[in-house]
Amino acid sequence: MKFPRNARIFRGQLDAAPFATVFFLLVLLLMLGTTVYTPGVRVNLAVANDLPGTDRPSVAVAIARSGQLYFENQVIDAKELRLRLAGAAKRSTEPLTLILQIDEEVTWGMQLNVILLARDAGIPDVLLATLPGARPGAAPRPTK
Repeated sequence: MKFPRNARIFRGQLDAAPFATVFFLLVLLLMLGTTVYTPGVRVNLAVANDLPGTDRPSVAVAIARSGQLYFENQVIDAKELRLRLAGAAKRSTEPLTLILQIDEEVTWGMQLNVILLARDAGIPDVLLATLPGARPGAAPRPTK
């Protein structure tokens, strides 16, 4: 059986309007994508260069500007944090390192409370998380 074919080779000119429409839609989506709300709490880390890191297992605790504590991306109070850190220290085969992600406006007293809390929970080492500087001697990051 022979089927009739009516397909022909296109020999005309391409219209640019559909391509321009798709291009402008992509540009619009990219521009709107950068202004999308990102959930969470903003923590402005300090800027520093040449600070040591760790190759050991670690747990992270964030302290917001308001003094609110965050562990495993959840708000937590100091008593519960101590219990969770002690549990993490018991489960770990190596000594843990606490990574403190603190806002620049957090007081030294708040930091010290979390450091002592971690030491009581069995975590001996504490490191402060920072943002890397652009280069040595560069101008500091502007504050809001």
